[in-house]
Amino acid sequence: MITLRQLEFSLAVAKHKHFKRAAEECNISQSALSLGIAELEKQLDAQIFERNNKQVLITPIGEEILDRAQRVFSEINDLITRAHNHQTPLAYPMTIGIIPTVAPYLLPKVLPALKEQYPNFELSVTEKQTERLIDQVRYGHIDTAVIALPYHIEGLHTFEFWSEDFFAIFPKDGSNTNLKHITSSELSKSNLLLLGEGHCLTEQVLSVCQMNKNEIKSGFSDASLNTIIQMALAGMGTTLVPKMALDQLVGTHDITAVPLAESGPHRRLAFITRLNYARVDDVQLLSEIFGNALANDSKTAAQKDYCAVGTF
Repeated sequence: MITLRQLEFSLAVAKHKHFKRAAEECNISQSALSLGIAELEKQLDAQIFERNNKQVLITPIGEEILDRAQRVFSEINDLITRAHNHQTPLAYPMTIGIIPTVAPYLLPKVLPALKEQYPNFELSVTEKQTERLIDQVRYGHIDTAVIALPYHIEGLHTFEFWSEDFFAIFPKDGSNTNLKHITSSELSKSNLLLLGEGHCLTEQVLSVCQMNKNEIKSGFSDASLNTIIQMALAGMGTTLVPKMALDQLVGTHDITAVPLAESGPHRRLAFITRLNYARVDDVQLLSEIFGNALANDSKTAAQKDYCAVGTF
């Protein structure tokens, strides 16, 4: 009979494309892992992997088997969490994915409130681009994810908890210090610096500004938003940052933050999770905690005049 352990072995090999690293992840010897996969292939009467001394390849039938195995694991995980659904809120560990253009600015604002209200809640965070996070949520690799909307999502729960506008940033002593706002046409003449393809922030900026990718000369596929910000503050152009990032920039730079003239909100933040996810109430609760924490932070920032237009 096929066992879950055998499926686990095969998924680990598919993940690493390496038997030794897969065995280490599964906490068994390489020979035991190989034996388990060989037994699985024997019972299925199908070869899942082609292997030699240099590489591991997945056969066409192996791709289909592994896809079904992943779905089995997703259902098992949901079965386990559903059995605990009657327990107190946030009583069990959770893994949350967050996109890189949100995580470093969001977490410092919301984690203190989360820790205060649920001190025993065990949270793990992973950062990846939106498309990969959606896949990981769908297949049960992670419990939920925070992404920026608008983004095409189908067949998932969505819990929006925040919306915000974009600001263009310039050096304090630059020629744009006195601008009250900046238009898309002005941005296009300012050497707009954007992240490369795959980053939803880039797609949202282009959409809000009604620009075509071909109009943008600068795209940095491997750079982080912080790197783009440093380039902008060095006078090499400008970039757009979400409002929640401004207070971190205030602490380390003399900057001019100019609101984008196009009507907002320019992006919305939301939790996503599977429709059959057993702990959907926990995800909704997290969205409420995060939203309230951001609202309180925004009020505090307004009192300190951080949200005023102009030089920070």
